[in-house]
Amino acid sequence: MATVPHSYPEGCVFSSPADIRGKHITVMGLGLNGGGEAAVRFFLKYGAHVTVTDMKTAGQLKPTIDSLGSDSELDASRLVYHLGKHSVEDFSSADCVIKNPGIKYEGNKYLAAAKAVETDLSIFLAFTKAPIIAVTGSKGKSSTVSAIHYGLCRAGCTAFLGGNITVSPLNFLDKTDETTPVVLELSSWQLADLRGRKLLKPRIAVITKIVPDHQNWYGNMEDYVADKRLIYADQTPDCFSVFNADGDEPGIGPAAGGTWGNLFAAESHATVLRYSRRKLSQGQSGVWLESGPNGQFCGRLLLPGKTESITILRSLLVPGEHMRINVLIAALAMVLTGIKPERTADILGKWEGIPHRLQFFHSWKCAGRTVKFYNDSCATVPEAAAAASQSFGLPVVFITGGTDKGLPQNVLAETLAHSESDSIPVKALYLLAGTATDKLMALLDRKKVPYNGPYNSLDELLRDVKAYESSLAGPLQNDETVVFSPGATSFGMFANEFDRGDKYMDAVKLLFS
Repeated sequence: MATVPHSYPEGCVFSSPADIRGKHITVMGLGLNGGGEAAVRFFLKYGAHVTVTDMKTAGQLKPTIDSLGSDSELDASRLVYHLGKHSVEDFSSADCVIKNPGIKYEGNKYLAAAKAVETDLSIFLAFTKAPIIAVTGSKGKSSTVSAIHYGLCRAGCTAFLGGNITVSPLNFLDKTDETTPVVLELSSWQLADLRGRKLLKPRIAVITKIVPDHQNWYGNMEDYVADKRLIYADQTPDCFSVFNADGDEPGIGPAAGGTWGNLFAAESHATVLRYSRRKLSQGQSGVWLESGPNGQFCGRLLLPGKTESITILRSLLVPGEHMRINVLIAALAMVLTGIKPERTADILGKWEGIPHRLQFFHSWKCAGRTVKFYNDSCATVPEAAAAASQSFGLPVVFITGGTDKGLPQNVLAETLAHSESDSIPVKALYLLAGTATDKLMALLDRKKVPYNGPYNSLDELLRDVKAYESSLAGPLQNDETVVFSPGATSFGMFANEFDRGDKYMDAVKLLFS
């Protein structure tokens, strides 16, 4: 059942950065990924008194605390830490609380005691004059924003990238103006923290593919997608909304019927464009994939009011059809920003992808063969892992598994079971232990899919992968591809998906040297 979400007062508690001087700010959640640290730096810079509170201890937060403490330009006399717990007094006595997006407002007694609640994103949007390109979705948003940012910079723009991609936009607020496009990756939680504020009016809003995610937080798809819809809620006809034109995965569309993409398109007040794996329907404008000369794919664009489509994307360095869609959306965003279409294919054809998203990082020679290793640690939903297993057009050695987010594992299990006639079977399957893995194993056992594990450590798992690869040594063996795509979170064994990816790459390089 859908719940009534919290709505914030319109606008921002501060009318300008000058209003911050002398104010008492409580930063709720320092963390290790930069968001809390950026808020501390920002408010100290503008003359506030800052209290940092976090349930983690000083020892757990040592890297961030050391980073702040080593900066001689910060006035440490206006900074205090209250760690290992929260106190209502820190919230009730503050002029404003800066909330971490990973903390729920509903039912939180500390936030309820605050005079005002903001986030780094709401502060940024209130103060910047930059044109915003905002991207949300369940799959592909990090790759999409990274490709957009890369394309804009290579085209000669001064552009910035921030948001859920672990870069707080407060880091570059004072460098932005009306001429500097800012690309923001926005999670559903970050969007929820903007509800009611009317601060987000992106020049271009993109929603990538929707699949079930964070169901342990939301409990249902309707609430999850309701937060996604905030990305276009305050757009006007001079803006652009970009939505999926293809169907949803079975059973995950809107309760009222139809597709999420069509629902978004009907609601948005902006000029709507669509993206698709096949030619768009009559009357739709946007981008799609089709086969070009010699069977190579190309990305086509039909702008509103035009009758002839043009090519804006050709060959890519990154593998997988889903990555082609992500980069095609990036090409569209570039054109909507004013970059000539003939430049997009050349620029984006040189994009090498981003860390932890089907990232090629190591090769190993074994008896005349080359084993190539890919890191897809940021695949945190089963659908993303399923797509990764199919991205290379050939059977791969596949490593998956992790901690459950309340998501069904059926799509991944079906893909690994080679249930669809056009799916590619994996050569060997290795499972990393976790609660999501337990659910996946039950399905694989039912489908009689062989697997190795589950393993409680990467080192143990990779030793078995090496033994497998060594057993294949011989002149008739082809090159191999090993893909690590967990399709789950990393809680327990790793600090986060980035730490997981780094540790995986380190372990591979050490063992397969």
